[in-house]
Amino acid sequence: MAGRSPRIGIAGAKRIERERATFQAYVEAIENAGGEAVPVLPGADPQAALADLDGLVLTGGLDVDPAAYGETVLPDAAVELDPDRDALELPLARAAVQRDLPVFAICRGIQVLNVALGGTLYQDVDVQRAGSQRWSHQQRKSRPDAPLHAAIHQVTIRPGSRLHEIVGGHTLGVNTFHHQAVKEVAPGLVATAWEAAPAGAAERPASGGEPALVEAVEAPQRRFVLGVQWHPERMWKQDAACARLFHAIVDAADASHATGPRGARRRRG
Repeated sequence: MAGRSPRIGIAGAKRIERERATFQAYVEAIENAGGEAVPVLPGADPQAALADLDGLVLTGGLDVDPAAYGETVLPDAAVELDPDRDALELPLARAAVQRDLPVFAICRGIQVLNVALGGTLYQDVDVQRAGSQRWSHQQRKSRPDAPLHAAIHQVTIRPGSRLHEIVGGHTLGVNTFHHQAVKEVAPGLVATAWEAAPAGAAERPASGGEPALVEAVEAPQRRFVLGVQWHPERMWKQDAACARLFHAIVDAADASHATGPRGARRRRG
């Protein structure tokens, strides 16, 4: 039908009640932004799943298998694997970027995107950077009193980036539900946001010591590829900047729906 809403694939899982409730938050965020949410679940064929989509959201969840980036599981890293999702989402992300399909990747999603394109991850941010488990980026354990939409820390955003354009500022308060993160940024991606130093703390050293943790990546050579390490689907009702992230993927997908890859006009209806 002419004028239909852009179809946004949501890659995730709905196997248990917690996954179903979590998945619904992405559906509501996309629908609020004007998109049609299309579930893409484990067991789907990645190429077939992309055939009738105008955009793709890679969602949060368990950890990417370190074998996908050439490592074995570290004994103290508390890694929880989801091979069914890896089997779908790694090739799905790779194919979507190759097709220049708009992609918005969230938490596990940014990690899937980075690994799919040749990057690596910290298997555990605290264990590998600080030497012990502190759950510093997992607010369910470090701040169990805080609501899921609470901004636990700040990120610093690169001026001139797509994220900066969408958010409309140099900093953003974000929630945090991860223990893994981007380590080596994949070819074709660039880091565009980093964890900010806590208020009153010394700035991160320019050399000698761990660099600031990557909180967002994008692909400048692609129409729209953006990954964030926080969970805007839990924040958009309270934070207009997070709501704009979902409007941005829907708008990019709407353009993709109209023109197709690399500007070739697509039929509507």
